[in-house]
Amino acid sequence: MGKKLSEMSLEELWQLFPIFLTEHKNFWKDWYTEEEALLRPLFNQTVRINHIGSTAIRSIWAKPIIDILVEVPRGCNLSNIKNLLVDKSYICMSQSNNRISFNKGYTEYGFADKVFHLHLRYIGDNDELYFRDYLIEHAHVAAQYEKMKLKLWKEYEHDREAYTDAKTEFIRKWTSKAKKIYYGRY
Repeated sequence: MGKKLSEMSLEELWQLFPIFLTEHKNFWKDWYTEEEALLRPLFNQTVRINHIGSTAIRSIWAKPIIDILVEVPRGCNLSNIKNLLVDKSYICMSQSNNRISFNKGYTEYGFADKVFHLHLRYIGDNDELYFRDYLIEHAHVAAQYEKMKLKLWKEYEHDREAYTDAKTEFIRKWTSKAKKIYYGRY
């Protein structure tokens, strides 16, 4: 058996888990729905769970990783929720006072059949919802985003940070516009 994920360097992880994009798959919505059904019983009624990221946008290519945003009321203890998610096979990847990021479906041998990124936040920390909705409602902007991602894919195939950083300005621009248009939606 090789190294455990926790023993691997960032470079080794990027080699094992390269960026790759594929055309949209209709079953991604089903994967999200199934995972939401597993998550929902962990929380009370005031939590919001949403499908975010490119797999939530039917018209564009995406990494086959389902991004899930879980928003909880301020005052909830994120560390307690972290423990619940770890018990459900999520791996904590990063943590701050207001955000915790998790992965599920990463193995010592590469990606599992279904892969998830879960973003745990307080209610209102949800720019991704505005960006998602804007791309869904503005196909020409979604097409620009897809074109940029396809260009960046090979350039940053083994460098997730650089791939993400290269998209940041575009995402900020359209998220800002979306927040003005959809003010108060979330």
